[in-house]
Order: sequence, then C-alpha cells, then structure tokens
Amino acid sequence: MTDNNQKVAVVTGASSGIGLVVARELARQGWRVIGLGRNPDRAERAMASIRADVPGANIEMVLGDLSVMAEAVRLARDVAGLTTHIDLLVNNAGGTPANRQTTADGFEHTFAANHLGPFLFTRELLPLLRKAAPGSQIINVSSVAHRFVKDMIWDDLQLERNFDAGKAYSQSKLANILFTRALAVRLGDEGIKVNAVHPGLVQSNFDSHGNRVVKLLYWFSRPFSLTPEQGADTILWLATHPDPGTGGYFAKRKQASMTPAAESDEGAERLWTISEQLLAEVGV
Repeated sequence: MTDNNQKVAVVTGASSGIGLVVARELARQGWRVIGLGRNPDRAERAMASIRADVPGANIEMVLGDLSVMAEAVRLARDVAGLTTHIDLLVNNAGGTPANRQTTADGFEHTFAANHLGPFLFTRELLPLLRKAAPGSQIINVSSVAHRFVKDMIWDDLQLERNFDAGKAYSQSKLANILFTRALAVRLGDEGIKVNAVHPGLVQSNFDSHGNRVVKLLYWFSRPFSLTPEQGADTILWLATHPDPGTGGYFAKRKQASMTPAAESDEGAERLWTISEQLLAEVGV
C-alpha cells in the first residue's frame, strides 16, 4: 500500500464504456485508479488497454457484483486493503435485465445494482473519503431517464406487481439523485462533495441488458448518441473542478434541471430510511 501523496480514485463499472474512459483519463492525469468490474476477462482487457494508452498508469481492478450486498461489503473491504484514502468515488456501475430478476438477497435486480449496492458501497467507504477531506468527492452517475417516472413507486419499490425494465431503470436513476441529495446533507460539514451526473445517451453495451423496447430505443438513437469519451466529459470535469458545490445534478458541465420528485428533500430522506431498513434486513 503506497499512496504517498497521489490522488486516489475508485471507479465502479471501470471495465467498459464511460467507466473505462473515466479510469483511463484519471490515470493519464496522474491519479491512482482502483476500478471495479464483474467480469475478469473484461477487467484484464480494460487494464491492458489503459496501460497501453497511458504508459506508467497506476491502475488496478477488484472484482465483484454490487447487486449482492455481501459482495458490496467485501468489495469495499478489498478497496480499503489497497489504499489509505480516497479522493474520488465514481458510482458508475449498473444495469437493467430485460425481465424481473431477484438477487441472492431477494431484491429486484435493477434496484439492487443501481441503488442499494452503490448506497452500501459508498457507506462502507466513507472512512477513506473522510481521510482525504476536505476536498474529496462522490459522483453518482444518474440519467435524464429519471424524468420517465413521476416519483419513486413507494408502495412497490421493487416492482413486484407490474415490472417493466424501463420503469425499473428510470426509478433507479431517480434514486441516484435522491441518494445524492441525502448524502450531500449528511456530509456537508465534512468537506466531502456529492453530486450526480447525466452523461448523455452513450454508445455502450447497456442495450444488451434491457428489454426489447429499451434495445430499440438505443438502436434508433445510435446516430445521435455520444461516444463513451463524450459521456465521461462532465464526470471528469466535476472530478477536477476546484469547487463543484454539493448536492447538484449536472449535464454538459453545468447544473441541469430536475423533476419535482428529484428535488424533494422529503423523498430523499424517505428513500434513505427505507434503504437502511432493507440493508438491515439482510444483515449489512
């Protein structure tokens, strides 16, 4: 464990797409990068690609699945074994299966992978983020898709009654913003900034996870979609901004508008309480 004075970034979903670009460009800027991935082969290829593009890059990967709560805890411990502090955490990993699936914990997969897992992973890494404060930052990758649900589906958060992949994804992206707001309030006096980002419609392997409607949307949108490099731009801009503020939602390097549900402090606190209760039920 040799951090010295080098800035340390933890990037989830770092083996492809936006996460890979963020990891690569931070390494290019001299950061030490700890990436998270699920697939060993893809993670190895990502590290090889970064090292080829950035000679001398300080990059390593840890492997696991954030949709499983015990794995989220184990991943946080693995990261803690590699570094004495964290300057930047980018919660980028996620996905949406075409059909309703439940995790080993019994949670709906999209809600677990896109919200509960990152919520828990972040909570477990707060001691290391505090070590780098003031000035450390958490960036949660959300989406304009949060607009496609009027509010959290409070009486059926895990969509047991009427599952739809698009609805599940949109709700999880709203959850990302609400989590950002609630966490920013809690960390405001500690010098840890927390912000959410809409990266744009990015060419990625996301369409392989969605249902037929989601796949068609992405297929028809490809001529207008962004490259992963373009999608990573606002994340990288925030990561290196001297004073990005906290509790914001950004797109194209500026504050973006949100729905009333996304701006609800009451909703943010309600989701926080429910999330803690759900995690307690599975013993984490």
